[in-house]
Amino acid sequence: MKTNLAKIVSIVLIAAFGIAPAISNACTSFILKNKDGSLVYARTIEFAMELPMKIALYPRNHQFKATGPDGVAGSGLAWNGKYALIGLNAYDMDLIGDGMNEKGLMGGMQYLPVSSDYQNPTGADAKNSIASYQVVNYILSNFATVEEIKAGMKKIFVNNSKFDKWNNEVVKMHFGFHDANGKSVVIEYVKGQLNLYDNPIGAMANDPPFDWMMTNLTNYLNLSPVDVGTKTIGGVKFTPKSAGSGMHGLPGDFMSQSRFLRAVEYSQAADKYAADLPRVELAWHIANMFDIPPGTSLSNGGKADAKGKYFYDHTQQTVVGDQKNLTYYARFFGGSDIFKFNMKDYDWNAKERKQWSIPKSSSYKTVSN
Repeated sequence: MKTNLAKIVSIVLIAAFGIAPAISNACTSFILKNKDGSLVYARTIEFAMELPMKIALYPRNHQFKATGPDGVAGSGLAWNGKYALIGLNAYDMDLIGDGMNEKGLMGGMQYLPVSSDYQNPTGADAKNSIASYQVVNYILSNFATVEEIKAGMKKIFVNNSKFDKWNNEVVKMHFGFHDANGKSVVIEYVKGQLNLYDNPIGAMANDPPFDWMMTNLTNYLNLSPVDVGTKTIGGVKFTPKSAGSGMHGLPGDFMSQSRFLRAVEYSQAADKYAADLPRVELAWHIANMFDIPPGTSLSNGGKADAKGKYFYDHTQQTVVGDQKNLTYYARFFGGSDIFKFNMKDYDWNAKERKQWSIPKSSSYKTVSN
């Protein structure tokens, strides 16, 4: 009986895995600062299963209908968007995972599968709630600054409703945003409580929660972009045999706490020592450091499915947002081309959402004699 039960559980788990994102999702984000104080934001999105993403522009006054705690679409809060916004759109629904609005507010959701636990509003409060996967829609369409976010999120509830396209489970995320005033905030729901954290360093990853990540930074205060000099021990001089010795000990694995540390170190060093370089181009170089190649981070316990297919985390989308120029860039897995969307090129008062599929293409230029 135990053997049969084990087989049944194994089959169910494999089937579920085939339609649900893996818990090992590994998003990373960071910001770079221009000399005028404006920000450039970059992030990667990793999953083991392919996520159907497109780029979408939502005009002003777009009508959004939230899902309430009962899981019924439209049973939660309804609102008309104040601001136009552009970003990564999932499942051909009104579901933005990452983006930027016309006021230069940028940011998105990142997986927090262990710690996230949202609110359980009832009665009239249920009607004043949104699902966790609708937080980015709500913030980018309603707010211009971090201070507005802090005040506004205290006035609504974020519920634990399940999402049918997420294996009918709660979409467990936390959220990070950066405004045109140079301020950043991290939003988390842990044990049903709303936690708002100022984020002066601008970096973000996944579990553990943000306060733990900040505390963990104190274990790596010795790291520096400056190489270690010669040191004399017992009368003998020792000199590092390679450049980069100041960063020796920086974790290089794919775990979220390691990626967070690298995002902090790389972005802070770039702002201090490479302030003269164009921020968008530099953001792409740094973002490449978080690219997870297929096959290097296996999910599902490293087991293949019935067809012999392995499931592995890999970088599916990488985006960069240029706050000053209201430009959003995207690169999708399967190609190396970067696609540029300038919000100023589109009608912010259009009647409907505009959406683009991103080709998986790579362009190579032949150099002739």
